[in-house]
Amino acid sequence: MRKTVRLSAFAKVNLCLHVVGKLPDGYHELRTVFQSISLRDSLELELFSSREISLELNDPALPADSSNLVWRAIDVLRGELGLRQGFRARLTKRIPVARGLGGGSSDAAAALLGVLRLTRRELPLPRLLEIASSLGADVPFFLLGGRALGVRRGDEIYPLPDLPTQTLLVVSPCSVGVSTRDAYSWLDRQLTTPVATSKMWSFCALCWSRQGGGLCNDFEAAVFGRHPRLSQIKRRLLQEGAAEAALAGSGSAVFGFFRNPAQARRAARAFPDDQVFVARTLTRDSYRRAMLAR
Repeated sequence: MRKTVRLSAFAKVNLCLHVVGKLPDGYHELRTVFQSISLRDSLELELFSSREISLELNDPALPADSSNLVWRAIDVLRGELGLRQGFRARLTKRIPVARGLGGGSSDAAAALLGVLRLTRRELPLPRLLEIASSLGADVPFFLLGGRALGVRRGDEIYPLPDLPTQTLLVVSPCSVGVSTRDAYSWLDRQLTTPVATSKMWSFCALCWSRQGGGLCNDFEAAVFGRHPRLSQIKRRLLQEGAAEAALAGSGSAVFGFFRNPAQARRAARAFPDDQVFVARTLTRDSYRRAMLAR
């Protein structure tokens, strides 16, 4: 067995996100297009002499116990595989928390793959996706990466044709965080009519187009109404030359697509009080290579 593995855990944005309504189990039914981006956390895993799971983080504000998704991912996969070893995990966070970029879910997916790689064990992909879904709705996507359609809770994943690599600027406002639970509660008050047929046809066209385009996010109206600063960020991105801009997931990060990294870096100067990240989109193949290359 290998003693240590290092993995990258990449962020995502949603190119399009429609909330269709509520499912009988209380979760929400989604139609979304995920896209991996190069902003990443780093995870190091090594075998531990006891059965203990030890988690170290560079951010003391985050939990390092069983409430952390990395800890839970290691524990559930250890049980699935019947492993007796313990694990030490070191997580270096760069993806901002509570910004709609999927950092926690990506960390969990990296932990699942890291345990398999470290112990040289395998699981059929359908079972691994099932375990990932039990950890969080976004986690299955991060086992695949690239560009993908998510339906049901967002946990049923269908790979889509990759788009040409694009540059984006992610703006993470330091003063605004949005919890997913709050965002859904605000949106629920607007879920009084079904998604228009024309909107769903546009969504289908976005899914299968190789040119992309048409960013959309049903959370924007509800979240922008409570946090006008996020609407201002979107407008400023467009003023600074972004071809398109949108809220990331349920927020509070906002992203815009630019022609090249230099233009994105110039636009970043317009946000001196916020965290900004110049990133690029990742194809499925580049995602897989980069995730496991370290």
